[in-house]
Amino acid sequence: MQIHNKTFVITGGARGLGAGMAVHLAKLGANVALIDLDAEGLQHTADELVALGVKSQGYVCDITDEGQVESTFASIRADFGQIHGLVNNAGLMRDGMLIKIKDGKLVDKMSLSQWSSVVSVNLTGAFLCGREAAAIMAEQGEGGVIVNVSSVSRAGNAGQTNYSATKSGVATLVVSWAKELARYGIRVGGIAPGVIATEMTAQMKPEAIERMLSAVPLRRLGEISEMAHTLQYIVENDFFTGRIIEMDGGLRI
Repeated sequence: MQIHNKTFVITGGARGLGAGMAVHLAKLGANVALIDLDAEGLQHTADELVALGVKSQGYVCDITDEGQVESTFASIRADFGQIHGLVNNAGLMRDGMLIKIKDGKLVDKMSLSQWSSVVSVNLTGAFLCGREAAAIMAEQGEGGVIVNVSSVSRAGNAGQTNYSATKSGVATLVVSWAKELARYGIRVGGIAPGVIATEMTAQMKPEAIERMLSAVPLRRLGEISEMAHTLQYIVENDFFTGRIIEMDGGLRI
């Protein structure tokens, strides 16, 4: 798909990876609708994109709420005219061990709220946004592309029962949707990044960063620009669908 003059929706687009991918697409001439709960961040990023000469607008939306997602995508369609692509990027982490035992006694366990909150945002949110975007693109009859952001943790990671389960689920959606939506000319791909340098990682203690890097053969964090370049490849390669690109510097969990 040619990116220039196409309209893309990016969830979690106010900052971090979402904002970085939005800027990359805008520099290639794409119009970008941003979805997030952070109204101030949305405005800042949308202004940055408009300054690049494209159309952009932010939409405050709780992607776990079906009604809000439906109305938000309807508004985006009305405001932009069409939707050609969706990047399911929004995500939540609430890490914790399944159980903690001390002196033979249970002292803690992952709460249902820890589980449910992550499942709601990472998996249900991706499902709702993917469904609405697919419906619009299918009705338009011009094809399109959906890209789900998974994680290297999709293989399973200690302390991330909830997060790993959702990122595995998001990756599975890629395959299921690719098979279902090909008839409408809609391709579906996924990216499973390792640890990317963002505002979040910048706040981590140096020793924590070093522990993570010790498992990465390239001995560095990934860059947002590298994530955006991977997204560009999936969007532009019209024979790519139903697959996940692992962008993790060689890390294997």
